[in-house]
Amino acid sequence: MTAAQEKPTRLISGPGTLLVWFYGVMVVGAVSRSAYQIATDFDRAPLAYSLSAVAGLVYGFITYTLVRGGETARKAALVCCAAELAGVLIVGTWTLVEPSAFPDATVWSEYGMGYLFIPVLLPLSAMYWLRKAAGRQGA
Repeated sequence: MTAAQEKPTRLISGPGTLLVWFYGVMVVGAVSRSAYQIATDFDRAPLAYSLSAVAGLVYGFITYTLVRGGETARKAALVCCAAELAGVLIVGTWTLVEPSAFPDATVWSEYGMGYLFIPVLLPLSAMYWLRKAAGRQGA
């Protein structure tokens, strides 16, 4: 079997399975929430609802890359998790410093307090897992 034909290394074994489950739940939560809010009340808080939709897309991409597996997917997921963490920290801080900019909460408001802080803990956990998975790629 050549390197191009080898099956990608799984990223969803052990704790990776739990990460996929959490990311899947966050996809459903963020996408359904933002879709409803955008469809029914977009004029009220367009920034907040748009940021929630972006969060849902990021969660969806990370879920896909974890399920896909392989080194390229691992690297892509790692970059997206870093971007996700940056988004949570920026939006979380922004919502605390200037709450008037957010008439309604986003998924990442107050560092994800409305989601039990999962939005800030999830990328940290995923980045740890993905860095650990790098050592297993050749095994």
